[in-house]
Amino acid sequence: MKENVLFVMQRTKEKLWFRPLIFCLVSILAALIAQIADSTRLHEIVPDIKTESLSELLNIISASMLVIAIFTVGSMISAFAAASNTATPRSFKLIIADDVSQNALSVFIGSFIFSIVALVALKNGYYGRAGYFTLFIFTLLFFSLVILTFLRWVERISKLGRMGHTIQLVEDATTNAIQNRLVSPTLNGIAVHPSKNKGEALYSNLTGYIQQINMSELQKIAKKMDAVFTINAIPGKLVSIDQPLLFIALKNKEEKIDYNAIKNAFTVGNMRYFDQDPRFGLITLTEIASRALSPAVNDPGTAIQIISSHIRLFSLWNSVKETIPVKEDLFDRIAVPQLELSDLFEDAFRPIARDGASNIEVMIRLQKCFQILSKNSNTAIQKSSFYNSKQAFERAKMEMKLEADILLLKENCLFV
Repeated sequence: MKENVLFVMQRTKEKLWFRPLIFCLVSILAALIAQIADSTRLHEIVPDIKTESLSELLNIISASMLVIAIFTVGSMISAFAAASNTATPRSFKLIIADDVSQNALSVFIGSFIFSIVALVALKNGYYGRAGYFTLFIFTLLFFSLVILTFLRWVERISKLGRMGHTIQLVEDATTNAIQNRLVSPTLNGIAVHPSKNKGEALYSNLTGYIQQINMSELQKIAKKMDAVFTINAIPGKLVSIDQPLLFIALKNKEEKIDYNAIKNAFTVGNMRYFDQDPRFGLITLTEIASRALSPAVNDPGTAIQIISSHIRLFSLWNSVKETIPVKEDLFDRIAVPQLELSDLFEDAFRPIARDGASNIEVMIRLQKCFQILSKNSNTAIQKSSFYNSKQAFERAKMEMKLEADILLLKENCLFV
């Protein structure tokens, strides 16, 4: 239950309306609780605030904040469109979840609501002397917050939707997903035993991507049934009615299986999310590189930048394990397969090798990338580096027409 709540909360926080709604509620509360000061002895020591000056200040905020909020939404929409058109539509979720932009929109709308509520209360004699002073302090705080937020947001909107900023957002999200998976390679379950009988297959009723698995709920069900579950569909995998979600190995063959409860532990949706799906981040970065290498765009520099991002991401298998301890197994009834690094390499490098095969600069950088990753302490990364280096060279040899380019590229290959 806790995992489902956290998943729903995470998805809700990404919505554009969530933070403005919270800030609006806080703004209304601030405008109303200022009256509480009238029930204290604060009125004996605070200066007398004229209603006209306070009203004028609130009028300025109410008149300007709605215009600025509309301008903010327009600028954000333009940034979203730019990110989808220049990078990839898959980056849209990260752009729309930008903290600075959401906070700016929240402050502007919240300040507008605060000024309206405060003006109505002010005109109807809701406040006494202490209430006037408290409301004045709140108004100054809101005014200062608006100015600081606007300055910070102007700096961010100059980057939002730009190629470099979008790449950084995707790389950061992928880094977090990889780090989380390295801390718990089997999602806090046990490793899959290759020679063991996995048991009865349980199929999905839906077609879509696995977005989240409620491991604690599966553990309870498995304990109750005295069974071991072997997960077949980890987050990010596409499942359909012919794809097993998991396999059920029962100790007591006559035990009744609650199929619906098991299926409900899997969240299946139409789209993938970055937080639990490292492959999706790598695919998104590579999509940006493929678009940059298309004849319509012809931007090899962006592809080279993406290759550098991939080097940093795959290097995490070398650095993170040295600094972050792997979590102990918590779900001893659930066997979970680990990520296949060969699959990650294909997601990251095969499209770039295909679309950039005729570009000598891109292919040399790709081969240098494989040289760097071949020195990684992870054996699977070393093997994948050699294999993909060979494959990338073969693709380039088929596309490049100048023999000198082919010889130069071969000098940078791992298998030479």
